[in-house]
Amino acid sequence: MKYPIYKPIIFPNTKKYVIDCLDTTWISSKGSYIEKFESGFADYLNINHATSVSNGTTALHMCLCALGIGEGDEVVVPSFTYIASVNAIKYVGAEPVFVDSDESTWNLDVSSLDGLITEKTKAIMAVHLYGNPCDMSSLRKLCNDRGLFLIEDVAEALGSTYDGKFLGTFGDVASFSFFGNKTITTGEGGMVVSNNKETIDKVASLKNQGASDKKYWYEEIGYNYRMTNICAAIGLSQVEQIESILKRKKDLANLYHEELKDCPLEFQKIQTNGVSSYWLISILVEGKEIRDDLYNFLNKSGVETRPLFYPAHTMPMFNANGSFPVAQNLSNTGLNLPSFPDLSNDDVAKISGYIKEFFLN
Repeated sequence: MKYPIYKPIIFPNTKKYVIDCLDTTWISSKGSYIEKFESGFADYLNINHATSVSNGTTALHMCLCALGIGEGDEVVVPSFTYIASVNAIKYVGAEPVFVDSDESTWNLDVSSLDGLITEKTKAIMAVHLYGNPCDMSSLRKLCNDRGLFLIEDVAEALGSTYDGKFLGTFGDVASFSFFGNKTITTGEGGMVVSNNKETIDKVASLKNQGASDKKYWYEEIGYNYRMTNICAAIGLSQVEQIESILKRKKDLANLYHEELKDCPLEFQKIQTNGVSSYWLISILVEGKEIRDDLYNFLNKSGVETRPLFYPAHTMPMFNANGSFPVAQNLSNTGLNLPSFPDLSNDDVAKISGYIKEFFLN
C-alpha cells in the first residue's frame, strides 16, 4: 500500500534504549525504563501518578477494578466507540448502558445522559474519539452532582486538551493505549493515570497478580498486566518526541482541511474549548454507498483508509435495545484517512487529489 492508514516513527533513542535493555539483559517487567517512562508520562500530563500496563484494554479493565465497579453496576458508555471500551465493562461483570453521539463532535451526547442514570449507575466513561475532547466541564459537573465516577478513555487522544488541561486529568482515573497506531507507541502497552494515589496503588497491585508489600503474599486475585522494560524503553523515546509528533499531526489536519474544503464531505468538529491531537483525520460523506465506493476507489489508488467503528450496541454479544441514529450514521458514512506523522505535504496533496477525482467522476 502506497499510503498506509498509519505507521509509527522509530526515533534514534528508540534503538539506543532497546539495545541498552538487551545489553543489560533487563528485558522483562523489571528495569529502569519502566519507572522512567511512568514518571516522564506523568510529568508530561502534569498528573500525580501513572502506572504502566500491558495494553490499552487492560488499562481500561484496571480503571474499573480500581474503582470497585462490578456485578450489578452500570457504566454509561457511547455506542460509537472502539469495542475495548465496552468489553472492559463486561470484564468486571458490570453492564454497559449505551448513549448516542453528538452529531458534530462524534463524542457521547451529554444532553442524553441524565435520563440514562439510575441507582445502579456507578460511572460514566468518556471516550475522546479520534483525539477530539469530550465536553469535560459538563461531564465533571454531572458526575460530581450525581456521585458518579468519571473514567476517561484517552486511547485516541494523548496530547489533546480541554480548557488548557490535558485529557486524562479530569477523571477519577484514565487509561491510555500505546498500540502501534497510537500517537506514541510501545508496540503494545498502556498506562493508567490518576491524581489519587490509592487508585494507582490498587492498579499497581492488581496488574502484578495482586502483590502486597510482603514478597509472594497475595491478598486478592490479580492479573499479569505488567509492561516490559523493552516496551517502556520504546515509550520513553516516544514521550521525548511527543511535541513534534503532535505539531505534525495538527499540520496534517490543516492540510487536509484546506485541500478538501470544496469537496462534499464533513470533518469532525472539535469540541468548544478543546484542542484535538488529531490521532486520525476522519471524514463523513453523504451516504453508505458513497462511502463504500470512495473506500474502494482509494484502495485501488494505493490509499489505505478505514471505515469508522461499528456501533457497539449492534454487536451480537450486546444486542442492546434503543435507538442510536447518530452512531449508526457515523458508522455508515465515515472514513479515516492516512494520518501518520511522517506523511509529507505532497503525500497529503496526492491523497486529497484522489478524493477530488472521485467526486468529480
